[in-house]
Amino acid sequence: MLDKKSPLPMYYQIEEDIKGKIESGLFGVGKTIPSERELSEQYGVSRMTVRQAVSNLVNEGALYREKGKGTFVSERKIEQPLTGMTSFTEDMKKRGMTATSRLIGFSVISAPPDIARKLHLEQGEEVYEIQRIRFADGKPMAVERTFLPIALVPGVDESIVMGSLYEHIEENHDYKIDKATQVIEATTADQEQSELLAIPYGAAVLHIERLSVLTNGTPFEVVKSSYRADRYKFISEIHRT
Repeated sequence: MLDKKSPLPMYYQIEEDIKGKIESGLFGVGKTIPSERELSEQYGVSRMTVRQAVSNLVNEGALYREKGKGTFVSERKIEQPLTGMTSFTEDMKKRGMTATSRLIGFSVISAPPDIARKLHLEQGEEVYEIQRIRFADGKPMAVERTFLPIALVPGVDESIVMGSLYEHIEENHDYKIDKATQVIEATTADQEQSELLAIPYGAAVLHIERLSVLTNGTPFEVVKSSYRADRYKFISEIHRT
């Protein structure tokens, strides 16, 4: 299976072969792959070469290890382009997945100073603070806190929040959503995120803060989200200027 005359390193060829078996379904999600000894015999290389290939795939998130049990195939990550602006619900629909939410907090508060500044609000103006867990096909993907000016979008209640907020804003108000600015940072899960996302304490998460704007230039939303890094990855196409 390996081309020993190829300039490509043996470990890289093994990685590509294992990826192919994952994509074809030969190595199923959640199933163990053969042991290092078995793979070493199968590929006719040293266990050290196999270990390097498997470790690289673990670091990429294609595989994961459980101590004393073996190495397993990870669930495929959801790819989210950084171009285009869609809601979580719309994005999951495009992928043929069912998006659901669990509301864990809904309140009216005075806008914190940083939120007021970003939403161009006066001190003391009220906003909705909406806290949700986002699920795709029943699995937790993100914890999300949304801040929305009450004066701009009055009448929001829990039933609206449980659907698509973007659809509600565009269909029930004379607004058109234009664009958003996102800041993405790598961080680790705190105790609350660990429990809500069903991931280990200290696991990698992607923290995203988004400021969304209407076509008239009015900022209408600040969203602070923590996405599971083992289930989500962001893709950006860039051009040389």
